[in-house]
Amino acid sequence: MAPKKSGRSSAGKQNKAATPTTSTPSASASTTEHPLQPSVAVQPADAQTTVQMLMKALELIVLGAAYSTISQLCLSPVYGSIPPSLHHSRITMAAVFAAWLGKSAMGPYIPNGIVNLLPILAFMIPPIQFFLFQYSGEMGPIYGPLVTELVTYFPLVALSMYAAAAVIENIDLSRFGNRVQNSGPAIATYFFFTATEKLTENYIRQNVGSGLIFTRSGLQFVAATFYALLLPSRTIVFAVLPILHSASVNVHVPLDHTTSVLNDTLHLHNYSLVARQESLTGYISVLDNLQDNFRVMRCDHSLLGGEWTFPSKYESRVKEPIYSVFTLLEAVRLVETESGKKQPVISDDQKNALVMYVIIRMTIICNADSILSGLGIGTTPAALIAHGIHTTTIEIDPVVHSFAMQYFALPTNHTSIIEDAAIFVDRARLAGSEHPSYNYIIHDVFTGGAEPASLFTQEFVQGLSDLLKPEGVVAINYAGDLSLPSARLVVNTIHSVFPSCRLFREEKENLADPSSVEQPPTQDFTNMVLFCRKTAEPFSFRAVTEADCLGSQARRNHLQPRYEIAADFFADGTGKVLRPGKTEALQRWQRESAVGHWRIMRKVLPGVVWENW
Repeated sequence: MAPKKSGRSSAGKQNKAATPTTSTPSASASTTEHPLQPSVAVQPADAQTTVQMLMKALELIVLGAAYSTISQLCLSPVYGSIPPSLHHSRITMAAVFAAWLGKSAMGPYIPNGIVNLLPILAFMIPPIQFFLFQYSGEMGPIYGPLVTELVTYFPLVALSMYAAAAVIENIDLSRFGNRVQNSGPAIATYFFFTATEKLTENYIRQNVGSGLIFTRSGLQFVAATFYALLLPSRTIVFAVLPILHSASVNVHVPLDHTTSVLNDTLHLHNYSLVARQESLTGYISVLDNLQDNFRVMRCDHSLLGGEWTFPSKYESRVKEPIYSVFTLLEAVRLVETESGKKQPVISDDQKNALVMYVIIRMTIICNADSILSGLGIGTTPAALIAHGIHTTTIEIDPVVHSFAMQYFALPTNHTSIIEDAAIFVDRARLAGSEHPSYNYIIHDVFTGGAEPASLFTQEFVQGLSDLLKPEGVVAINYAGDLSLPSARLVVNTIHSVFPSCRLFREEKENLADPSSVEQPPTQDFTNMVLFCRKTAEPFSFRAVTEADCLGSQARRNHLQPRYEIAADFFADGTGKVLRPGKTEALQRWQRESAVGHWRIMRKVLPGVVWENW
């Protein structure tokens, strides 16, 4: 009988000792050196072992692929969603190929026990991120995510793929030829990794926030636990310290004790956490500034809105917003035309409003109806409701709507629909004349430094037009860098649907021509509101009355549109518009805009607030 061999099997070598004519079933299993010898009848135990090895390799690949999304989710509260994605794909590809190249070229020099470090590394990633996030301001939105993933995600994926390669190496594929034996596993695992990465991303993002396990830290702990079960080793004892750190002082873990630690940290900087919850659009929290007396709602590395909390000397019927753009959007009620002046006046209490909250924010209002899409904290719908307009809100994120109701006094006397506004608009278009039309639409879809490109395509804008009554008005808030070509592309698209538009900035600013060579444009990140109608008839804005202000000083100061941009400022004569499936140009420029937005957010709130989520 041939002696048993330990360690890896010698793939492709003939087993001269094993002969089916002399071996008993028990001896056959003992004398077969390779489970997949073509010349030897494969015993059930050998086939089972091969399947087990293959399953172990696949499980390691699945864990590495799933961590791709987990890593991005953990970075988004500190850097937003776009900056971490700039180098993520390259890091992933480098990790996968480094594993296979390392296995081929450096295999003999790499200790066999190195894969036992995987569970320890997985448990250490949360403390490492906790430490590195404190230096996010110094590293910035470009290098911060890159450095963080290079010391956490990259080694995790590289080791996962290396461990998978070590397991697959034990499977004999020589019967399929040398090409398959040498190159097949690497190619197959790469494609399996990328396919699994997409599948796990869809699953995780659809369920994030649904329970403790589907929080960012919960997903990290689950992944680390699976690594520990898949690669059992005595070295797991070294994971005790990082686990204790996560359970006791890591403020990113949503436990009662760590939440208290988070609040203690924020109090040192005059901030207080009111509520926090992870959801499908990001990490949502409500924060109070204890020094300047304001409250904000945060989504990842962006603010959805805010209001002043100090007692007002004015008898305001609504809360005072800290951002003037939300009051500017309410100016849809002020639009008038010469022909409209001759028509009977319809009072607000005879109007309805539909407030649609898309992936980020958006709003719509009707002749007795209004639509708002993108709820935020509910500043605009609250004002519409106060004017007596029957309002329906559509918000994709139930947590945003719940927080707006609980912590920002969004009135309860409105109809709420939890749905993506893009789906709502598509369904409304299919319904045609059977679907109600509206007087006002407020389209405010922004967070994280970029607008969803699909919500600025010609098709979507046309859908908004179809929802408007003939004399209706749409207000579209474009938040971005007006010096970039993306602003021109969006404006051209809107103009291709609405023949009559007027553009207003949130604040006064000298705007350089984006096409100027002599005067290169500088960053001009702001809110630009486009008021548009379906007819070409010119329109104006009536003077603001005290009734329009609802007793609010912010509305007295900002409700009347002031800082107008020339209608032809963005015209370039090319006629280029955004179409479904062809938004690459906008997305490319949005990456640069997102970086600028990150820097602005770090000026609005201190870095310690963004880093401690």
